Amino acid sequence: MIDNLLQTFRWFGPSDPVTLQAILQTGATGIVTSLYHIPSGDVWSIDEIQQRKQMIEDAGLTWDVVESVNIHEDIKTAGPGRDRYIENYVATLKNLSAAGIKIVCYNFMPVLDWTRTDLDYRLANNASALRFDVAAVAAFDLYILGRDGAEKDFTPAQQQAAKAYLDKLDEKQVHDLTNNILAGLPGTNKVYTIPEFKAHLQRYTATTDAAALKDNLAYFLKGIIPGAEEAGIKMCIHPDDPPFPILGLPRVVSTEKDLEFLVNAYPSPSNGITFCTGSLGARGDNDLPGIVSRLGQHIHFLHLRNVRREADGSFYEDDHLAGSTDMYAVMKNIILEQQKRKIAGRDDIAIPMRPDHGHKLLDDFNYNTYPGYSIIGRLKGLAELRGLEIGIKSTLFDNISNLN
Repeated sequence: MIDNLLQTFRWFGPSDPVTLQAILQTGATGIVTSLYHIPSGDVWSIDEIQQRKQMIEDAGLTWDVVESVNIHEDIKTAGPGRDRYIENYVATLKNLSAAGIKIVCYNFMPVLDWTRTDLDYRLANNASALRFDVAAVAAFDLYILGRDGAEKDFTPAQQQAAKAYLDKLDEKQVHDLTNNILAGLPGTNKVYTIPEFKAHLQRYTATTDAAALKDNLAYFLKGIIPGAEEAGIKMCIHPDDPPFPILGLPRVVSTEKDLEFLVNAYPSPSNGITFCTGSLGARGDNDLPGIVSRLGQHIHFLHLRNVRREADGSFYEDDHLAGSTDMYAVMKNIILEQQKRKIAGRDDIAIPMRPDHGHKLLDDFNYNTYPGYSIIGRLKGLAELRGLEIGIKSTLFDNISNLN
């Protein structure tokens, strides 16, 4: 018998318009969430963790993955407080373990957690999707932010396209583009001002290029993984989103080579990967089924979504089984990884999976949900992924009843 993937849903806490009761009706059994109200760098107390866990369990669900315990900027830039913040991070991991929560997703993206230029991109069926437009980012970088040296990052043709894009925007559209790009962390309403963002950029320009950021990631891993091992916690890094440098900020978790560096920086069952098909799939040179085949043993958490890549590097969120990524091939290799784990006697065969980012559909438009996290759009994605998993397993193995 091979366990099915653990079906989870992201929930942004008590203020999320998507309720736990609604999530229960999707068929998901697990919750992926965080204590979004606690500032980066502070220790999560056992009491705070237990209160949130009890709320989830009272709704008939389980808290299976933390996403995320955010990393303080001093850790990313080797600032004066990084050792103290690493100690606080380990203390949080120990408290999570004491509450029975054993998987922690995190990322090492500088300043911005993820970036999109359009939060209401309309598809042919009038569903609403998220979009990253290269010309829009260039227009913001060159002419709204006015970053020093930005012109070096864009070809003359890209600069011309950016100017043409900007010229079509009215004042409100400029404001919306700025807010979309400078949105802070998921689960919060934080939007950086341009002066605040420029101050962060200056800090990275002065101290932290891509090589330094990679060194600081390795330092972080050496500081936390021993504590994670002791606590029985599996750490799993989320790839950069998008997986290439933007706005003068470096990226170091964007390719298979980057992931290899990550797992080798501190080899341990506690040092692993969040495999996000959307983030990694935004690069055409990432072989997603191959990454699962080659690095699958390190995958502790799955984000399954699909993006449609465009010729200039732009992309938008497509249906979960459409887009530029072959989700059948990805899911098949995930199932083969499960089979390897069963043969090896591992106890983590039921890898947590969540349908990442969904379109706004039907009644979703009546709720002010976090971008990409409407209930019906993700329910549709979960149903499709659930069916794909069962269909592949019934093809690979003789009797599907033996798998459940």
